[in-house]
Amino acid sequence: MGTTDSAGRGKAFAPEYQGALGSLSVNSSLTDVLERGIRELRAAEEAGQAREAARCGLAVAEAYRRLGRVEDADRAWKASFRAARDAGDTGAMAWALWSGGTLARQRGALALAYRLLRLAADAGERGGDVVVRGYSLAGLAETGRIQGDYAAVGELHEQLLAEARRRGEARHTVWALEGIAQMHRNTGSYDRALALFEEAAETADRADDRRGWAWALRGVADVVSVRDGDVERALELLSRAEVVCRDMRLSSALAYNHKMRGNVLYRAGRYGEARDMYALALEEFRAMDEPRGTALSRLGLAKSLARLGRDLSETAAELAELRGTLDRIGLRHARDMVEKAAAELGVGPLPAPGGEGVR
Repeated sequence: MGTTDSAGRGKAFAPEYQGALGSLSVNSSLTDVLERGIRELRAAEEAGQAREAARCGLAVAEAYRRLGRVEDADRAWKASFRAARDAGDTGAMAWALWSGGTLARQRGALALAYRLLRLAADAGERGGDVVVRGYSLAGLAETGRIQGDYAAVGELHEQLLAEARRRGEARHTVWALEGIAQMHRNTGSYDRALALFEEAAETADRADDRRGWAWALRGVADVVSVRDGDVERALELLSRAEVVCRDMRLSSALAYNHKMRGNVLYRAGRYGEARDMYALALEEFRAMDEPRGTALSRLGLAKSLARLGRDLSETAAELAELRGTLDRIGLRHARDMVEKAAAELGVGPLPAPGGEGVR
């Protein structure tokens, strides 16, 4: 295991729940957060309290985003930003921009995510809010990691981990550990990835961060599946994480849990079961308008269908289309996964956009 300190001993908190909602727990059900947030937001608006409206609106925006209600989330973070600007509250403006940037990343608009998160980090620094600045820098790091630009963001992840530990922020410590673990996993350093994911799970458990714990268990399940071939342990870990996702109404986390279950089943050669899980995840991601999860689920489904006898030309055509989709989103690692799938299934090289084979 890695080093633990005050960050591991502290309790997780949710800095995005502010103002009248500051007493909410990081583990509060998102439906409860949304209901109370809307009530407090309306009260603040009716009282003409722009600063309070901005703070309550942030919680509303985040609840909508995590529930997969992206259009509502988009309206809410923008309304929060306008209220913060009216109140002259630079810190609240930074938080609204952070929410908007996080939503943009979730929707696959990575260039917009970078722009909003940079603005959020700058506003956080001007407003003297080190927490929103840290969250915004973390958002930039995560956006780069999702794109596969590990060289650019690996050091930033390590810096943010050190800062989170120094300030005793358990939730951010968990996030950073998981991000670093994911990069190790994707580059084949499975032992290191597993140690970091397990440290993240233990830190989240001690801090009573159920969301972070569920995401960490998903990472552990992935590594024990790909490294050890331990299907039953991986599925059991995912089942435990799924309970938390359902209890807290974590729609995106639940969909990614189902996609990972598909991955585990596919690796085990249980292609029919994998197909069903990928199809379920695909339906969930499409309902949330989440293009990254949608594309990854489509990839798993295409691989499963190919193993179950689908015509190779149909598989090749879908993989080529998926490669184009992932290129447009800017996901380099996922694009490499498509090329590997084509080679694995014997349908490569894939046709280039102009119709010629890949050279």
